[in-house]
Amino acid sequence: MSLRPRARSLAVTAVVLLTAAGTLAPAASAVPGGQAGRPSGGGLSALVRYTEYGIPHILAKDYANLGFGTGWAQANDQVCTLAEGFVTVRAERSRHFGAEGAPDGALSSASTNLASDLYFQGVRDSGTVAKVVARPAPAGPSRQARELMRGWTAGYNAWLKQNKVTDPACKDAPWVQAVSLEDVHTRNYALSVLGGQGRAVDGITGAQPPAKTPARASGTAGGAADPAEAARRLFDTSDATMGSNAVAFSGSTTADRRGLLLGNPHYPWAGGRRFWQSQQTIPGELNVSGGSLLGSATVSIGHNPHVAWSHTVATGVPMNLHQLTLDPSDPTVYLVDGARERMTKRTVTVPVKGGRAVTRTQWWSRYGPVVTGLGAQLPLPWTATAAYALNDPNATNMRAADTALGFSKARSVAGIQDVLRRTQGLPWVNTIASDSSGGSLFTQSQVLPRITDGLAQRCSTPLGRVTYPASGMAILDGSRGDCAPGRDKDAVEAGIFGPSRMPTLRDAPYAVNSNDSAWLANADRPLTGYERVFGNIGTPRSLRTRGGIEDVAAMAKRGRLTVADLQKQQFANRVPAADLVLPDLLKVCAGPELAGACAALRAWDRKMDTGSRGALLFDRFWRKLVVAVPAERRWKAAFDPADPVRTPRALDTGDPGVASSLAAAVAELTAAGIALDAPLGDNQFVVRNGKRIPLHGGTESLGVWNKIEPVWNAAGGGYKEVTTGTSYVQAVGWNGTRCPVARTLLTYGQSSNPHSPYFSDQTELYSGEKWVTSRFCEGDILRSPKLKVVWARDRR
Repeated sequence: MSLRPRARSLAVTAVVLLTAAGTLAPAASAVPGGQAGRPSGGGLSALVRYTEYGIPHILAKDYANLGFGTGWAQANDQVCTLAEGFVTVRAERSRHFGAEGAPDGALSSASTNLASDLYFQGVRDSGTVAKVVARPAPAGPSRQARELMRGWTAGYNAWLKQNKVTDPACKDAPWVQAVSLEDVHTRNYALSVLGGQGRAVDGITGAQPPAKTPARASGTAGGAADPAEAARRLFDTSDATMGSNAVAFSGSTTADRRGLLLGNPHYPWAGGRRFWQSQQTIPGELNVSGGSLLGSATVSIGHNPHVAWSHTVATGVPMNLHQLTLDPSDPTVYLVDGARERMTKRTVTVPVKGGRAVTRTQWWSRYGPVVTGLGAQLPLPWTATAAYALNDPNATNMRAADTALGFSKARSVAGIQDVLRRTQGLPWVNTIASDSSGGSLFTQSQVLPRITDGLAQRCSTPLGRVTYPASGMAILDGSRGDCAPGRDKDAVEAGIFGPSRMPTLRDAPYAVNSNDSAWLANADRPLTGYERVFGNIGTPRSLRTRGGIEDVAAMAKRGRLTVADLQKQQFANRVPAADLVLPDLLKVCAGPELAGACAALRAWDRKMDTGSRGALLFDRFWRKLVVAVPAERRWKAAFDPADPVRTPRALDTGDPGVASSLAAAVAELTAAGIALDAPLGDNQFVVRNGKRIPLHGGTESLGVWNKIEPVWNAAGGGYKEVTTGTSYVQAVGWNGTRCPVARTLLTYGQSSNPHSPYFSDQTELYSGEKWVTSRFCEGDILRSPKLKVVWARDRR
């Protein structure tokens, strides 16, 4: 039920009453016709107050009703994206879209719909998710988290029942269906195992015992030409599809001695890993605002009146392998301490559009599923004498909702740490936080297999002795029971690290992360002493990490920082790669054939603003250079671990790849009819409902804080779309009142429906480097000129 503008004063009165009473029994004046009391049928309900840019403020009396309002409001904005994700976790992609169709990359690494379906059908047939959810807290989800998910399911279904889908992406599609609580839990399970089983879906669903052929020697390099490089690339964050920046400043650096937080996650602009913004309120119990991953009933990153937090994708490797020693007479039997153990065989059947159902088998060991490869990089052949099993500790982790819920109620960064100690639920991210008392925090508190360096040294196979130092991925001897990960006393379950092992930095002037390891969260207070599985130490950092440290360290030194300084940093669009190499590069391009390039680059402001002339030329040059000239040949001054932010440096202009890369970039732009000094925004843009929206920001390898990964289409005018990049941004501080000082931006808008007014409104804000002023306190919400109140209810 939507209350129209003429009823707005009544709606405001009702909201005030609801807030004061802490209940959702509406005041009689709030309901047309004077109806009072509970919603019909005693079902779930919530008030959803919409303010500018379609941001919902969800008010409910308890967790089930809050979940209801959240599920209802998410469906209102993102029904097609959500519905397709539920097709994925129901293992019905082949049925609706064909076996060889494009898979749902948001929920696994499967290369085809069939592989995706085989995996998720196996998860469902085995009852895996139900078993994990049924575990009592703290190993399993709390009652509050369960109630949120129950309510979310009912809210999503209620919206579907009460509304007509208008988004052309799924209008009248038969696969848009009501969902079960199992569907909702399985979607969250898929996000939990993204870095483990989700990365190995093809290897799990394709693993079959070998035919009777000569046995391959065990312990070899798995078929990879260079297994160390293959493992390193598998877990390399420098060109990952997801990343992030976040920085927390302590009160020692700020104008009012209170903390500041800037969160800048780099996530997909389309699909099921989009963020969605909301505020969730249970009067007297919970009040939090921020961004949620779709399908989540909690705020993933955000702030409450006392603390703000963000996440960055961590370098910890959330899985390991065990090499199985097989019985020579039966490759589905393996040996542990000399005793035979038979693999568990799972037979899985999935329906296929226009064809016969496909039945396949999957094989499981005490350590996890047998896999025959991790992507294309690292093949792991199943021979007559050896096979590989994947251990993913997040396959028993459904605690992330409780972690997010705990953050939402925390009152300080010490409270954030306490939540992490109690819940131990984050599968693949770091946490960066600040609070209103001036505290700052960085911690890599993620669920990782308990692989100590000592265990890896004692139990690694020959292949593992290559992959572990290179990437942190251990391959252990599965024939020895003493080679299984053990248990830390403070761990919530066996096989994972306890909280005391996590790399953590408290109350430093700044704590920053841009997807490198924890080592340089603060360059003046480097973190060391953690196990290799968490990440590396003393190795070159990405240009985004180096540039970010330079920027935030200078900000901290300058001091007296405010939220406005965070906003400036977000859209500074400085190009660290240019500052590093441009003086040398200009010497290379002094010849007449490159005179135009020299002129454009010399005049360039070294930024990736929409009006920056020469930015596109440098971008195309740099992309070619990093391919043509490997890092070890690119620099005259090599990396120095004693000077990690400023090295390596000094472009080696004697390498012929430097000049040839610039010449190739010039030729490319010239052939496309693009001027060498064209403003970046003329050729880096998105089109939304026929309107061209210029975009600033730059790619990962340039080191730009405000990262975007655009799609190059020279014939179409340059970069025409964005796959990944700056998404839900928040700049948060405090001023001594009960209302945080917060500016936010959801770059792609709340809705993926092109008919929605919130389809691209914030994309236009992003283009103009503008922000949304957060409406957090009740008075601010009620004063919104765009206030619209919806009573979302379960009409039984």
